Amino acid sequence: MIEVSMAFKNSDTDYGSIAKWIHWLMAMLFLAAYVSVYYRQWFTEAKTPENWTALQLHLSFGVSIMAIVLLRLVWRAMNKSPKPEPGTNLEHLAAHLGHYALYVIMIIAPITGYIGTGVHTEFFFLFDIPKFSDTVLFQYIVVESWGLTFKEFEKPIDFIHKEILGAWLMWILIVGHAGAALFHHFVKKDRTLKKMTSSAP
Repeated sequence: MIEVSMAFKNSDTDYGSIAKWIHWLMAMLFLAAYVSVYYRQWFTEAKTPENWTALQLHLSFGVSIMAIVLLRLVWRAMNKSPKPEPGTNLEHLAAHLGHYALYVIMIIAPITGYIGTGVHTEFFFLFDIPKFSDTVLFQYIVVESWGLTFKEFEKPIDFIHKEILGAWLMWILIVGHAGAALFHHFVKKDRTLKKMTSSAP
């Protein structure tokens, strides 16, 4: 019973099964979010059912990412991380900064996606999530405090979400994260990648 419960948590040598599931689920959700938005842009016409379906899937994946990120932060706070593999101080600093940057992006991307969207989210076509402009928070902060209309508010938020985060910054961090894991696995031949894919021998 103790061994089973411990397998769910992180150890000194490996991430536990909960952390692994959250990590790979996040990866799949980000991939799905990108596939749905690019499919909408490249393969559908505006104001068609296919275009709307792709948009709603993208929004649904985004809301899911937001929820999983919160779960990931809670679980990370409750669990120690495995000990880092041997490396220079510069390598460890780069790894920490890369992880922090990924967390910031994983938080900002779904938030800006939601608050900058002018339609309700039909969450996987099960139920509706009201658009941000229909919420009390929008009225209090954006309209009353800042004196902005939704169109005025949407423009900079859209720029952050699509042009800064989605178009290049997120790709740089994801490719860098994957590249670093492969570098550790094939060049340094340590257990960095295996910590998230298998158990210690």
